[in-house]
Amino acid sequence: MIEMKGVSKKFDQIQALTQVSGVIREGSVFGLVGTNGAGKSTCLRIMAGILKADEGSMMVDGQEIFENEEMKKEIFFISDDQYYFPNATPKEMMEYYRMFYPCFDEKRFEELIKKFGLDMRRRLNTFSKGMKKQVSVLLGICANTKYLLCDETFDGLDPVMRQAVKSIFAMEIINRNFTPIIASHNLRELEDICDHVGLLHKGGILLSKDLEEMKSNIQKVQCVVSEEEKMELYKELEILQTEQRGSLLTLTVRGEREKTEKVIRGKNPVFYEILPLTLEEIFISETEVVGYDIKSLLL
Repeated sequence: MIEMKGVSKKFDQIQALTQVSGVIREGSVFGLVGTNGAGKSTCLRIMAGILKADEGSMMVDGQEIFENEEMKKEIFFISDDQYYFPNATPKEMMEYYRMFYPCFDEKRFEELIKKFGLDMRRRLNTFSKGMKKQVSVLLGICANTKYLLCDETFDGLDPVMRQAVKSIFAMEIINRNFTPIIASHNLRELEDICDHVGLLHKGGILLSKDLEEMKSNIQKVQCVVSEEEKMELYKELEILQTEQRGSLLTLTVRGEREKTEKVIRGKNPVFYEILPLTLEEIFISETEVVGYDIKSLLL
């Protein structure tokens, strides 16, 4: 488990993080969402023990991570622009990481490199951005660490490769004690893989919730009702957003699905259906409740 308590970090006059607190539980896929400059990379670097917080504590499995050599063996950090040695090949980078991660699985790395259609002996500086990303993810997976910190990992991967990486993450969670933390500015990249999502905004955690819990408590409803019945719905439901096109009324409602449906059915609608909500829609609704309007910030 990773615990952040009042973590703050400043670079000269720039306040990167301000009193960030939160918990990342084991065996879940945690999505750290935020706009560019929100502090995601700084937060991950403090988690990895690369940077030291100016204030607060970053605890990994109950221990401070900074300058903790043994705990760092349980964490693999993939930066947005992963560094490789000049003229290095995937094979040479594998041999390098094997020195620091005692459980590194060389055989599996070679197998995955082959499955991804990459060349173990080709120089990495001749690879495309997406190919380099693939190598960094495979190195992280095969290091067999408990925690894998990914900074914009899916940026640069094509849709097929994104799905392949997500599938590998899912299998790792099933087969061993594995917790990936994925930072991204794009909610759509995370909604089909993350269990828990935190929104980092202006250096602080604005919202951190279980994704299924959020989904179960917010409903998107389309219905056709009379004007009188519509007014009754407005009174009986906790409506977060409303949109009407012709006779079709679309409502975003806070509340359990069964209770919401019961109220709507009681108005004898000509038509109604419950639609799935995107992660973007959920976050917009949740942040508006706490007094923020982030529609213009989300991609």
